[in-house]
Amino acid sequence: MAEQLALVIGGTIGGLLLLLLIGASCCLWRRFCATLTYEELPGTPAMATTAASSGQRDRPCQPHARTQLSRPPAVPFVVPPTLQGRDWVPLHSGEWADAPWDPCPASELLPHTSSGGLGDACMVGAINPELYKFPEDKSETDFPDGCLGRLWFSVEYEQEAERLLVGLIKAQHLQAPSETCSPLVKLYLLPDERRFLQSKTKRKTSNPQFDEHFIFQVSSKTITQRVLKFSVYHVDRQRKHQLLGQVLFPLKNETLVGDCRRVIWRDLEAESLEPPSEFGDLQFCLSYNDYLSRLTVVVLRAKGLRLQEDRGIVMSLMNHNKFVKCKKTSAVLGSINPVYNETFSFKADATELDTASLSLTVVQNMEGDKSQQLGRVVVGPYMYTRGRELEHWDEMLSKPKELVKRWHALCRTTEP
Repeated sequence: MAEQLALVIGGTIGGLLLLLLIGASCCLWRRFCATLTYEELPGTPAMATTAASSGQRDRPCQPHARTQLSRPPAVPFVVPPTLQGRDWVPLHSGEWADAPWDPCPASELLPHTSSGGLGDACMVGAINPELYKFPEDKSETDFPDGCLGRLWFSVEYEQEAERLLVGLIKAQHLQAPSETCSPLVKLYLLPDERRFLQSKTKRKTSNPQFDEHFIFQVSSKTITQRVLKFSVYHVDRQRKHQLLGQVLFPLKNETLVGDCRRVIWRDLEAESLEPPSEFGDLQFCLSYNDYLSRLTVVVLRAKGLRLQEDRGIVMSLMNHNKFVKCKKTSAVLGSINPVYNETFSFKADATELDTASLSLTVVQNMEGDKSQQLGRVVVGPYMYTRGRELEHWDEMLSKPKELVKRWHALCRTTEP
């Protein structure tokens, strides 16, 4: 009997000690967790409640208004005013992530306007459809004064088959010598002007739709030295061909990259009927940008050159007959009428244009490192030039930022 009583008393005391140990462990755990949390800054709940209540009164989009802008319980910082309109979404890992921005932010965060209308506040963040519109294609409506017509075509080069695929698409705004126009197009691959391909004749239309395809067999080694020439003719009742204009398109590397079809349009140019000068002629454009202090030269083509070897154009900018800068085009092989279409820029202050001149020299490469000058033209102010060269320079200055194009006769050069 005494042993049973001792067991009961021992069990009771052991249970009390176990409960006391559990209680003490819970208290210590709470104190330990309390040391890991951050305290609220003084006045934070009041400010958040006040901002929330004022935001609910002023915000125009009531369905998305929030009753409180306090921080989430597990975020160890106070949300700054610029981010109080965000939602904090719990993740599975116990962290908190920022939700998408509220489409109707608090009115106190919006810029104030003189009108003060709340209806304008919802426009902030809206999509402006004007920003997503494609630029309008004005190639079929914007024709400059004196335009002889416009031609659309495509170019693609197949490297493996060494074939140049040319698509003749359409022409518009052709200027016929009579009331009706019956156009056709002849395609040349310069410098070979003896062979050509020809399109069908379109009857009684100034805006023909051709949709024809042509193939030229040309090696990849010489393709970049060739020039596509489109000659547009009007066929009269006697079946005579009258030239309406032409397009010259040099086959440069950048136009043949990627084995992809490129659609291009060009304005027709009138063929020069004047016979070439004694040493040949050179056509180029001049333009001056007074804001950038930049002189731009576009070397287009030459004609009537004497020799049949490769040749290039050397440009020199002079000031008070002192050399400033020199640039050179690429060489064109095997043509007395080479086409360049290359652009160059020179830095020149507006105050220097009264004393500066531009010299363009046609140079033929000889054996070794030697070269021979075939002809030269100098354009500039009255100090250096007269006639067409002076008129070209003055027209460039009178039309800033515009390309002024002219032909110039080459003159004999004096070898040093």
